[in-house]
Amino acid sequence: MAGPLECVRVVSVAINLPGPAAVARLVSMGATATTVLPPSGDPLEHYARAYFDELHAGQDIERLDLKSHEGRSRLDVLLAEADVLVTSSRPSALVRLGLDHESVGGRHTQVCQVDIVGHPGAAGEVAGHDLTYQAGAGLLPDGRLPATTAVDLAGAERAAAEACAALVERSRTGRGSRREVALSDVAVSVAAPFTHGLSAPGGPLGGGLPVYAVYAASVGHVALAALEPQFVARLCGALGLAPEGLTADRLREVFSGRTAQEWQQWADEHDIPLAALAPRA
Repeated sequence: MAGPLECVRVVSVAINLPGPAAVARLVSMGATATTVLPPSGDPLEHYARAYFDELHAGQDIERLDLKSHEGRSRLDVLLAEADVLVTSSRPSALVRLGLDHESVGGRHTQVCQVDIVGHPGAAGEVAGHDLTYQAGAGLLPDGRLPATTAVDLAGAERAAAEACAALVERSRTGRGSRREVALSDVAVSVAAPFTHGLSAPGGPLGGGLPVYAVYAASVGHVALAALEPQFVARLCGALGLAPEGLTADRLREVFSGRTAQEWQQWADEHDIPLAALAPRA
């Protein structure tokens, strides 16, 4: 079946991760996309080629030197038929290339432009990447590298949402608009459960609740997330424990008696939110 964004045409000049992930999300909803890469390519091609290919599946890729007249002319041809433009460069770089919204909107009034930047507004020139945004938002309290680029990916989802919002706005006004996604703001949103104490150490989702924790099994580990009363009751019944017996020490003892995969099968049979930890990729 056709997706909700069928007939929406996206042009992207965004490299690295947030932009391509945002465009992949739009494509998954039915949009068609052309990604314009510089002659040197996208760094992601070199770091993780399989991931790059996954994010660009179903898209047209053109390699253009946008510093040249020929490259900018070809991009203008693409923009003349585009509905959405996704960028991820500093504002000054967009101005130099004639890709700031004032310039693009002046030539192509129908284009909805989504600019992914590091910091909002006047701070848009400040350099950064996922790691620095997570650090600034307090998401690296133990000083270790994060397991994933959570801000980049959350930023991609926000950028896709902003593109959809701009398309809705255009349906009312008849003109495209500019939407800005600042990754530092996204990091603050992602960090909110931690900064509000929900997932901070000792918080309800940070080790304070025995029914929401990770436990060692005889082989492997399991993640238990029996938050709602019905799951707590089901857990007690399946384990033969009274509610007051659901202490961390008792659960550690219980889960050490089987392998993680055995507990996974048990949880599936009893409709309990528990998962065996997948091995590191």
